[in-house]
Amino acid sequence: MRFGWRGALGMLLSAVLLWYAFHGIAWAEVGVEIRRANLWLLLLSAMAATGIFPLRARRWRTILDPVEPNLPLGPLWRATAIGMMVSNIVPARAGELARAYALSREVARVPFSTAFASLAVDRVFDALIILLLMFGAMLLPSFPAGAASSAARYAVGGVVFVVAVIIVLYLIVFFPKQIISLFELLARRVAPAFEERGRAILVSFANGLSVLRSPRRFLAVFWWALLHWLLNALAFWIGFMAVGIHAPFGTALFTQGIIAIGVAIPSSPGFFGVFETAGRFALGIYGIPQTAALTWAMGFHLLSFIPITLLGAWYFARAGLTFAELSSAGSTAPPNDRAAATPPAV
Repeated sequence: MRFGWRGALGMLLSAVLLWYAFHGIAWAEVGVEIRRANLWLLLLSAMAATGIFPLRARRWRTILDPVEPNLPLGPLWRATAIGMMVSNIVPARAGELARAYALSREVARVPFSTAFASLAVDRVFDALIILLLMFGAMLLPSFPAGAASSAARYAVGGVVFVVAVIIVLYLIVFFPKQIISLFELLARRVAPAFEERGRAILVSFANGLSVLRSPRRFLAVFWWALLHWLLNALAFWIGFMAVGIHAPFGTALFTQGIIAIGVAIPSSPGFFGVFETAGRFALGIYGIPQTAALTWAMGFHLLSFIPITLLGAWYFARAGLTFAELSSAGSTAPPNDRAAATPPAV
């Protein structure tokens, strides 16, 4: 797969952040902290972190259900593992493309663009749940008093932002033709060359949002996303205890949110550097010493990185996939794919 300027920028940012995260750290103290860590709790933390991926696959099935009902869980799980493996070893966020392509290749009735558009919805729910949990943690009594006053304002603003995003999504769901027409009108005046491509993207996204038309399905996706991120926060919290960080569960919710915001910027494969810097910053707000924070960040990151990467590599090889094949999939969609051509019916 091509290593473009985004990949180069990500590698550079990760290198800078790794230097920043480890600058001034007493490595002798880190070594002492690592030797004192509870190995069994670290392994339990890694198991919990790996457990989020079957939950993501189950959520994906609910998102795709309106357009491709009753998909088997096996292909969804394998595609999810492959996508995460690719994200961990290839720059420029290629994992999402790999995840969609792996599913469309194994399950012929799922078009590539449908699978790819559904991942946008998947990420929207990720953002909503992560932000809600993070802002909720900022309102808890356990949030550091020194940051509580300003945090409350940010938390309220964050909740308002989340609600606004939901409203926009529902406007796209129930008024797709009007939204697409408005986009075409604006694109024609501002960026005519982007009109056709932008329309296709918007239609695919609107199709992927089909799950929002049913309150039952919306609640189901919300529930699976909530379980996903609560389990991930639990993995963080167990990891805290493993390295001797005694902090309330809200600390894990807040740290998870800060790290999620951090990894949204371009970075190296696996988010190395970004993860450690964001984790150090978040735990620092709770008064956790830098040495302990980095001991947790390094240990948790590596132990959670290895299992899903190995699983994804196994499924990738067993499916006979190649990186050249994934690269070509990113530039062309199947010719019989109607998902990016027809606006959804209301």
